Amino acid sequence: MQTLDAIKARRAVKHFDANYRFTDEQINELFSLAILSPTAFNIQNWRFVNVSEPKLRRQIRTAAWGQAQVTDASLFIVICADLKSWEKQPERYWVNADQPVQDFMLPAIDQYYRGKDQVQRDEGMRSCGIAAQTLMLAAKAMGYDSCPMDGFDFDQVGQLINLPDDHVIALCLAIGKPTQAANPRAGQLAKEEVLINNHFV
Repeated sequence: MQTLDAIKARRAVKHFDANYRFTDEQINELFSLAILSPTAFNIQNWRFVNVSEPKLRRQIRTAAWGQAQVTDASLFIVICADLKSWEKQPERYWVNADQPVQDFMLPAIDQYYRGKDQVQRDEGMRSCGIAAQTLMLAAKAMGYDSCPMDGFDFDQVGQLINLPDDHVIALCLAIGKPTQAANPRAGQLAKEEVLINNHFV
């Protein structure tokens, strides 16, 4: 499927074939594409918790108010941000760059993030959102559907996955083979309402 077609066809689907399984090759391809998503300063601050244990899926479903896609989707991913990735061996992010670039970027990373908790969180959420869209479009291009989710108890899911103190959950993502088509689009705002030329009036 072409990229433009995948963008047009992607919808949030909630009904998945619970018996359908992805191959290891398909799972590897999806995550290999996800980690190509851009991040500021190349800090690669997304973390993908691939929840495959049936018991853990059921527990998360309870924390998600019984939503069936948690257990029925072929893949269920908790997408998290490592808020401190910027200071965890940041030289790794620029190891292949020329030395003058490294000499500039490493202090710049530190200056941008240190002592700025809101900036760290905002950047993590941006990165996770971009990565989630990469996964959704890649899944659609492979013939599958997805459902991004924030309808769950974040604290409870964090406990279930043993979320580190310096991480936050951005969203969850279910991916699989649909059993029902998505409902018609509920209502798109006019482009003229959301596209602003140059500045607000």
